[in-house]
Amino acid sequence: MDPPWKLSTSQPSRGVAIQYDSLSDEFIEKIPVGKLQKNGVLMVWAINAKYAFTIKLMEQVWGYKLVDSITWVKKTVNGKIAKGHGYYLQHAKETCLIGVKGDTSKLRKGVAKDVIFSDRRGQSQKPEEIYKYIEELVPNGYYL
Repeated sequence: MDPPWKLSTSQPSRGVAIQYDSLSDEFIEKIPVGKLQKNGVLMVWAINAKYAFTIKLMEQVWGYKLVDSITWVKKTVNGKIAKGHGYYLQHAKETCLIGVKGDTSKLRKGVAKDVIFSDRRGQSQKPEEIYKYIEELVPNGYYL
C-alpha cells in the first residue's frame, strides 16, 4: 500500500510538482483496510512525516501488528545515494512497514533482506524488488 499522503506544512509538496491528488490523514484512516483480510500481511510505504501515524493506523485502526520494515535506499544511475526532498534532512530512502494479522502460517520468514539498494525511478514508483519480496514472503498468496 502506498497512500498518497498529504503533508500539512506551508509547502505541502516541498517544492515538488506531484502528479496525483493527496489524501488527508482522516480520509486514509477511514479506508476499511482492516476488512480486507482476517489473516495476512500488510505492507505500507510510510514517508518520514507519517511514520508514527502509519504505525498507529496499522495497529490501532486496521488491526495489524507491526513486525518489521524494509528500507529502500535510492540510488542514482551512477550508483550513488540519490538526493531527495525532506523537511529536516534530504530523504534518500523510503520505508515499507510490515504488519501481520491472524494466522500467518503461510508467511515465509527469513527469505528477504530488510534493505533494498535500487535505482530511484519515476515519481512515486517503488523498486521492482519489492514485488519479488512480497511473493517470497507470501508464496501463492492473494495480492492486492
